[in-house]
Amino acid sequence: MNIKDIAKIAGVSVSTVSKIINNYSEISEETRSKVLQIMQETGYVPSNSAKTLATKTSNLIGVIFAGKLNVDFTHPFFVEVLNSFKKQMGLLGYDLVFFSNEKFQSGGNNDYLARCRHYHVDGCVVISGQELEPSISQLDNSDIPCIGVDMKLSGRSSGYIMSDNYKISSKVVEHFYLLGYRELGYIGSTQESDISNMRESGYRNTIESFGLPVNEKWFVNGGNFFEASGYEAMQRMIASGSLPRAIFAASDQLAIGAMRALKECSLSVPETVAVIGCDDIEASRFTTPQLSTIRQNKEKIGRLAALMLYDLINNQSETSSFVVEPELIIRESCGSKLKDPPYY
Repeated sequence: MNIKDIAKIAGVSVSTVSKIINNYSEISEETRSKVLQIMQETGYVPSNSAKTLATKTSNLIGVIFAGKLNVDFTHPFFVEVLNSFKKQMGLLGYDLVFFSNEKFQSGGNNDYLARCRHYHVDGCVVISGQELEPSISQLDNSDIPCIGVDMKLSGRSSGYIMSDNYKISSKVVEHFYLLGYRELGYIGSTQESDISNMRESGYRNTIESFGLPVNEKWFVNGGNFFEASGYEAMQRMIASGSLPRAIFAASDQLAIGAMRALKECSLSVPETVAVIGCDDIEASRFTTPQLSTIRQNKEKIGRLAALMLYDLINNQSETSSFVVEPELIIRESCGSKLKDPPYY
């Protein structure tokens, strides 16, 4: 049985049945009793779609891991952000629907907008990825409220939240400079990553603002933000024949991979090469040495993303954006805690 069957048996419209399901007061008691009795006799249980017909809302939020190369559930930073987002949306009365970027069963393509329409989502959160599909832009320019996490959305019903990537890099360079390091290197993700490019640009610009040279041999990109890419990038830098005194990695996982490569070549951290990562994932406190990093407030980013999306859905705000302040977390890998710190 479905809502159309109930309406046909009762001799009323589908919208009338839907209004009864959602307890609208404008329906007569006689009609209400008749429909409810038929529902009981047939064993019909109202679906979410039936409720959506009357209220025009589903209380569903779409979650999209954007890009052909995406973080999915494997990146600890985005997992923590998403956990915070999920908890806040739950408090606001919403459930989450996760969209894969495999072919959609009824459309045969990656049309996110069509999928959002299909499931009647009230809004979407879009998690940053690399090599974005054209359908992300289509969704961004639609009337479905969207919030981008670590990616800029600029549609009429969209907004975004991200950390200040320029300040992330400038904090690292400033700290290295205060420690006396003048030969600075960088390990980033693929050149298709906007986040990695922003961090590299901020790093280069801040180095130059201190009047220091930028050595291109010490700027190496991996294939993604994960540990294996950091390991491989550091191997290439070692093979080049010269190393910087300090390295900033665009993610903690890249930094952990780089430290493993250095250790395998009997190069000590931070005595030979100092390292700072980014994200402050859980694992950064358990590396040897403990990883200095830039903390992005993951709980705050997730909560703000949820509240900003809620306001867009309920027309309580127009398109919005927010940049979160990063924080330098000093542990062992940067050299600040050496018995004889490397100050000039």
